[in-house]
Amino acid sequence: MRDDKQWYFDLSDGSVHQGKDSDVFNRMGPYPDRASAERALQIAAERNKAADDADDEWNN
Repeated sequence: MRDDKQWYFDLSDGSVHQGKDSDVFNRMGPYPDRASAERALQIAAERNKAADDADDEWNN
């Protein structure tokens, strides 16, 4: 899939755009669809929790 057809979440204002409209430092993605991009912060939180849980399991 081409990058300009994928979706991104803009951290600076919380908007969602198709294509790389926002600055690379304020952009999360790419996501395959608008709904996923709208959930960018939730997806990141879930991934962080999974990684933290894996670290805890590894350390114990």
